[in-house]
Amino acid sequence: MLAGCGTSYYFDGRVLPPSKLVNRVLIAIQNPGAISRGALQIVDAYYDVRGGYNGTPASFSIGGFGGALPITIQSMPEEQFGAVYGAGDGSFTLIDYAGEKTSGTVGNIPNPSASVFITRNRAFVFAANQAAHVFTVVNQSLNASIALGLPNVYRVSVNPGGSVALAFVQNSPYVYYPRQLSTAQSLSYSGGPSTWPKAAVDCEPQNAPTWCLLQMQSPDGIDATGNSYGAPLSFDHPIKAVFSADGSTAYILSCGPECGGNTAAYTRVPIAPMIFLQGQYSGLLPTTGALPGLTVVIPGGASNALVDSSTMYVVGQEPQQINGQTLFGGNLTVVNLANNTISSSAAISDGQPGTVSRILEADDNTLWIAMTGCTIGVRYATNPSAGYGCLTMYNTSTKQVMLLEPYIGDATGIAAVTGLHKLYAAEGGQVYIYSTKDGSSIDNQYVAVTGTAYDVAYMDAITDGDNTVY
Repeated sequence: MLAGCGTSYYFDGRVLPPSKLVNRVLIAIQNPGAISRGALQIVDAYYDVRGGYNGTPASFSIGGFGGALPITIQSMPEEQFGAVYGAGDGSFTLIDYAGEKTSGTVGNIPNPSASVFITRNRAFVFAANQAAHVFTVVNQSLNASIALGLPNVYRVSVNPGGSVALAFVQNSPYVYYPRQLSTAQSLSYSGGPSTWPKAAVDCEPQNAPTWCLLQMQSPDGIDATGNSYGAPLSFDHPIKAVFSADGSTAYILSCGPECGGNTAAYTRVPIAPMIFLQGQYSGLLPTTGALPGLTVVIPGGASNALVDSSTMYVVGQEPQQINGQTLFGGNLTVVNLANNTISSSAAISDGQPGTVSRILEADDNTLWIAMTGCTIGVRYATNPSAGYGCLTMYNTSTKQVMLLEPYIGDATGIAAVTGLHKLYAAEGGQVYIYSTKDGSSIDNQYVAVTGTAYDVAYMDAITDGDNTVY
């Protein structure tokens, strides 16, 4: 008999990586040493150790990474790659999960960018630079960067299919989106009453083909360039968008009071008119009359959300009057999307108002929410001895909340290690592990890092849905 080495696959056709680990958690570390300002370390989430089972090698890491102060890991395990943004140098580095090494960087992204996302097919990157007042579109296939002017743009939301990107402006009631057009003609005015704003905020005709940044409007008609137009859509301090399971709807989150406004809510908007490549959508556009339950008020606050089939979990900060002072308390609102009604709510960890938290689902019917700035909320001000930690575990079956205590710092990253009933978290600059069965702590001494752990991601998750929602 003859035997050959061949190629080893461990599931879903994925190649066994050089480390030979099949349950890898990636940790973004800031200032790991006197020379490096950033590193990406891999730990074995099955045994919760940083090195080989026999101590060799002593540790695993992503080869070739040199980004400074990494703060986010956009993880796409189905595509076997990730993207890491470094706040220190503005680098956006692509990570090859199969090879456990870098696979290039995306250039021409203004630094610093408060929000950066890449589509799953790696074709486009979108970035918001508030300081430079620029919304940037990077076309990877053409190696082209298109800068669209948008004062105070500070967040970007991209749908899972990678066909829609939404731009959010701080302290503005409007939402914007880019589109690639064949011409920039007739874009100065979109039709309708003269009180309506122009459809095009900025166009770059020197690029071929033309890219324009448009204001979100009700899709009641089509102009000469094929763009929908209608009454302008206005929100109460919109902060981000999440998307329906079928990809047809965007839920625009208005953070309201925690961002200086009046009413927190979510608004249903069809994504078809906002698909950024011309010719990708050929169906009929719905009108505002076809959008039942267009806006739903969320009293507990709405700055982040997660959609699971017909349920949406909305996270926000609810204003409360404490001794004549307005303080904010964390709140989770459960929404039934079938009829756009609130089914329940629960108090969770407090956080910095107007800041997008981290939220994801894990094993054992658990939902985890990570907050920053939890020492400035209601819990700390009224009863600090009862605990004011930044990480919340919520059981979606029993609708019960368990707060993980004591306070150990801002929770800046979370990763669900599905199948192993674990959650990895970056809290207070260190890595911690929790059981999803009861929220108890798991020994983390062999995954503790040197430097500041800022974000974590489960590289070997089965689906891209196992990812922190930023």
